[in-house]
Amino acid sequence: MSEPTPALDPHKGEPEQTRADAVIARVLSRAGTAVGATADVANDYDGDQLDREERAALRRVGGLSTELEDVSEVEYRKLRLERVVLVGQWSRGTVEEAEVGLRELAALAETAGSEVLDGVLQRRANPDPATYIGSGKAKEVRDIVAALGADTVVVNDDLAPSQRRALEDVVKVKVIDRTALILDIFAQHAKSKEGKAQVELAQLEYLLPRLRGWGDSMSRQAGGQVGGAAAGMGSRGPGETKIELDRRRIRIRMAKLRREIKAMEPARAVRRDKRLALPNVAIVGYTNAGKSSLLNRITGAGVLVENSLFATLDPTVRRTHTPDGREFTVSDTVGFVKDLPHQLVAAFSSTLEEVANADLMLHIVDASHPDPEGQITAVRTVLADVPGAAKVREVLVLNKCDIADPETLMRLRGRTETTIEVSALTGEGLPELMDLVARELPRPTERVELLVPYTRGDLLSEAHEHGEIIEESHGEHGTMLTALVDQSLAARLREAAGAAAST
Repeated sequence: MSEPTPALDPHKGEPEQTRADAVIARVLSRAGTAVGATADVANDYDGDQLDREERAALRRVGGLSTELEDVSEVEYRKLRLERVVLVGQWSRGTVEEAEVGLRELAALAETAGSEVLDGVLQRRANPDPATYIGSGKAKEVRDIVAALGADTVVVNDDLAPSQRRALEDVVKVKVIDRTALILDIFAQHAKSKEGKAQVELAQLEYLLPRLRGWGDSMSRQAGGQVGGAAAGMGSRGPGETKIELDRRRIRIRMAKLRREIKAMEPARAVRRDKRLALPNVAIVGYTNAGKSSLLNRITGAGVLVENSLFATLDPTVRRTHTPDGREFTVSDTVGFVKDLPHQLVAAFSSTLEEVANADLMLHIVDASHPDPEGQITAVRTVLADVPGAAKVREVLVLNKCDIADPETLMRLRGRTETTIEVSALTGEGLPELMDLVARELPRPTERVELLVPYTRGDLLSEAHEHGEIIEESHGEHGTMLTALVDQSLAARLREAAGAAAST
């Protein structure tokens, strides 16, 4: 590897950027110079139309490297990240679509705490049953890994245990697949006790059929930074689990985790029932689409906003008000990705209940993304597996409209019955969004006309906060109230009025 160059002078008038931003800027400046790029390919094809040479070719994908060229040697040694080479395969569609998929894998790898050195794509009708990309191409990847000094190869697909072992034998470094990478990110970002238990259960379900060959890595805690020969992404062990666990002990641990998660359900149900007294809006969307930014704009919640995938993992619920003063809750759920590991969909079913119990679903879409339609489809595919989610009314919120292509916005408007364009960054479209939410949320329907004693000012305050006051007057013994409220509050108001009348 070449020696890192000295750090750039920060006083040259350029805005301060993160290292990743600086790398992206450099990559964009030399766009069109990707090594080994091949000629343009027709938009669509089937496998029979591919000649042998083109089908077997590896295509280098430019713009993926995040090598830290602008830090000093001392800083570099301190920041030494796991160095990865990405490998992808495509069999249909366009090369541009395939490159978008590999760029998403690069973003996932960076989120896990790695340094992406290079990425290659192979056009192939079907994966090789032995080494996924074929033995010859696996040797080419081995040469790239050796030349760049990479620690890990990340494959943009799910690998069979035998494929992973065979590819590892050829490239001579650790190989992980897309599912292992996503599980690793979830392991880093889970904060609540329930979230950690759910992620650990998903990890163990993934590892159980793959025990052979994982060797020393299962219990390591190095994270994205290289702390040992085999540590890093995909090897972040669940809690204090030890490598020597055999299948029997793993199954015992999984059973214990399931019991713990089940034991947490009553407390979660109590919290949910309390929230259900108010109308609820669920925010869903592809990861990094701007869900947390929008939640902060709507509620002032101060939720973590970070330019990384899965920055929000544990659900966040905040209260806010419609323009006409009605209170409601907003739930920010975990972001989705294409081919989200089924272990995680099952593990986070309790989290996704927030969507099924909502009165309105705001589906946030990054309208500036190269493939927003693909992201919409990916989110809806996951939601289709959530019982009850299909009955919740969906509003498609086209975020980042300030930087989106106008033609893309026009195309997306026809994707669902109700679409609105906003920018969580600038605030554009947010008043219209809040007006739409006010129209769509259910209104209290039970009419009450009764005398509320002054000793129950708490109920009167609740009626003002959650109901619609039609008429109100104050007398000697209490407040004469005519209002529309929900059934629960109506019952408590009648009980208080009856108790006061009987004394």
